[in-house]
Amino acid sequence: MIGTSAGRRLIPISNHTYGYVRVSTREQNEDRQLIALRELAVPETHIFVDKQSGKDFDRPQYKRLVRRLRPSDLLYIKSIDRLGRNYEEIQSQWRLLTKEKGVDIVVLDMPLLDTRRGKDLMGTFLSDIVLQVLSFVAENERSNIRQRQAEGIAAAKARGVRLGRPPRPLPERYHSAYQRWKAGAITGTAAARECGMPLSTFRYRAERYE
Repeated sequence: MIGTSAGRRLIPISNHTYGYVRVSTREQNEDRQLIALRELAVPETHIFVDKQSGKDFDRPQYKRLVRRLRPSDLLYIKSIDRLGRNYEEIQSQWRLLTKEKGVDIVVLDMPLLDTRRGKDLMGTFLSDIVLQVLSFVAENERSNIRQRQAEGIAAAKARGVRLGRPPRPLPERYHSAYQRWKAGAITGTAAARECGMPLSTFRYRAERYE
């Protein structure tokens, strides 16, 4: 226990090992990160996995992990962008974990980011520089991905490519209902009901059908 002075809250000291894994979408595979953690003998019950964007830290498993961590625990992360992609928030969380919670962090793909080493002033200084550079690179890459996506969409639209889901096929009765609606023989509501679709969908498809 630490913080034994009178009136201070006692904080339990631990030496458990944890791992954090993040992939951006449910389709991405987390196996590479899990294998690296298992090779380090991190207990399965101490591995927390989020399938969510790294734009912020509002992630359920990450929050559970932070609540579990105690002073002297050790946290493994495969790479700094698995922690997050927001430059300021990465640094804020790093300070929270290492300074406020007293946790050691090891970034496996960057050996210089190992807070167990170099706890003197020079070691801390070098780690801070590396962290700033890598977190900036992570956010910059996220910005580049967004820009490439926007440029790709713009280029596709310029080529006349239709984006999004293809429209569902029109029902067989649509042509007949459409013609009678256009002729004023039936109302739009009746035509939509005959086609088995909402009135708004019927009118939208009618605009494109014309």
